[in-house]
Parts: sequence; C-alpha cells; structure tokens
Amino acid sequence: MKINYFFRHPKVGHSIHRVFRTLIGEVNKSVDTIIYEVPSPGSMPSSVIRNVWYTYKKRDKDVIHHVTGHIHDVLLALIGVKTVLTVHDLVFLDNVKNPFKRLYKWLFWLYFPIKIADVVVCISNQTKQNISGKIKTDKLTVIHNAIDPIFIPEEKFFNKETPVILHIGTGWNKNLGRTIEALSGISCHLRIIGKLKESQIALLGKYDIDYSNQSNLTDEGIKDEYKNCDIVNFPSMYEGFGMPVIEGQKTGRVVITSNIEPLVEVADGAAVMVDPTDVDSIREAYENVISNEVYRLDLIAKGFKNAERFSVENIAKQYIELYKTLE
Repeated sequence: MKINYFFRHPKVGHSIHRVFRTLIGEVNKSVDTIIYEVPSPGSMPSSVIRNVWYTYKKRDKDVIHHVTGHIHDVLLALIGVKTVLTVHDLVFLDNVKNPFKRLYKWLFWLYFPIKIADVVVCISNQTKQNISGKIKTDKLTVIHNAIDPIFIPEEKFFNKETPVILHIGTGWNKNLGRTIEALSGISCHLRIIGKLKESQIALLGKYDIDYSNQSNLTDEGIKDEYKNCDIVNFPSMYEGFGMPVIEGQKTGRVVITSNIEPLVEVADGAAVMVDPTDVDSIREAYENVISNEVYRLDLIAKGFKNAERFSVENIAKQYIELYKTLE
C-alpha cells in the first residue's frame, strides 16, 4: 500500500501540516508515504489551475491519494483514482455572505470534491453533520485529529495568586475580546499566542490586563507555553476540532472551553464548559478554577484520560483500516 499526501502551501498556515505530520510519522511505520505541497498559496483562478495541474501530474492509479484539507478543489485532478479527502470545517462556506462566492465555494470546495472522493473524513461529528446539512452523501466518516506525542504530562504548582492563563489564537472566532473583559479585576497574567490587532491591544489597556504576547512559535515553543501555564483558555465561537483542548489536557492543565460542538465532543466532560457569548459565564469559570482545588484536580484527572482517545497510535490505526478498504 502507498499513500500520497497532498497539503496546501505552507504560507497559508501550518496547522494542517502539524496535525498530519504527527499522523504520517506513525502511518509510515507500516505504509509507504509521499508528501506533496501544492505550489500556490492563492485562491484566484490562476492559482487553482496551477495547483490542480500540479496534483494531476502526481496522480497514480496504483496509489491512494489523500488530500489533507483546505485545497479541496485539487480533487478535480484526481477523478478516476483512489482518493481520500479530510474536511476540517466548513468555515469557507459558513462565513461567506456573497451569494456568488458562496455558490462557487459550494461547488468547487464541497460538492465536486465530495462527489469525486471515495471517502470523506470529518475530524468531528459536528463537521459531519454540517456537511450532511449541505449535501446528501454516504461517504462521510469521522476520524479525530491525533495529538502530537511531544505533549506529555508536566507537573506544575498551580499559582493561585496570579495564575498564567494561556489563550491560543487571536482570530475572530477565538473570542479574545470577551476573554479580556471577563478577566477584568481578576489577578492573573494573560499569555496570548498569535498576532494582536490594534483594537485588541487597546482593549487590553482599557481593562488593565497584565499580559504578554508571542507568535510564530515552533512546536517546542508551543509545548513550553502549555507547560508554563496554569489554565488553558479556549472559549471559541467556532471550531472544526479544537486541538488546544486535548493538548492542554495531555499536559495536565485545566481547560476552559465553549459549550458548543465540536468542543463538547472533544472535551468529553473533562473541561470547564462556558457560554462563549456570555462574559459572566467565562468570568465564573475562571473564578471557580482558581478558587476550587478539588474541582480543578478532578478536571485535570479526567483530562488525562480523555486525551488517550486522541493518541497518534489510535488515530493512525483508524486511517490505516480506512486505506485498506480502498485497496
């Protein structure tokens, strides 16, 4: 068995690369793999044509082709060969208001790719349900993301007086604004990972938040951020999966996240669940975690157990079994 993995251009982002690099390393122990990255980071017609042509030149009737996400339109080059498509989320549709752009993306990023693929892997049940609401298909299966083995339990004395609260991401969906407002008056240090906008910096000043900021971290750098924090904060408004939840759990940190899917599915009762639209709900979560040691330790213990579901060995086994159905 041979698998060709196709990735988006690295300039678009490293999150998919990071998740699948972990998986491919494990799959490669029993299966021959090759990794390809499409040559263009753009989404204009010229870039799409370039990426589709590149993919077409790599097609092989004796190989399983796995498009790892985001570049769904390259499946146009894979008609007639064995193909797996992983869909992470439908943010490319859910956030588009222009009806013409929405139709274009529905056709070339969803409808045609799903019609062409032999199997479509959804990284959560929420993504599967979202796709099922937009197109009828029996090709969908759920395989979660794998956690990188670099994340290991790290003991740390909880700083009750001034806990370090780690917030991953500064995009619209990461809910940094309400986080800042909810932390007003709470003694803590907010550690923000991601490039800050001027409006976010102004909000931090308005609410007098003690904070620091870092971006473009290596994998080891990210690991250290989890190791050095007391609380992992992830009250997102929208996610396809939510890796920080299980990365925090695996490290041994209490996690605060949203009571929305797929975060409820991923956390599985081992995190503090908040209403991401309610500042008071988020604030109450911080206060409970900081003040209640029994509650905090119980969540950490449950988190360790939950993270086992996402081990790279477990997820790789599921993918290998899937590939075998296409041989």
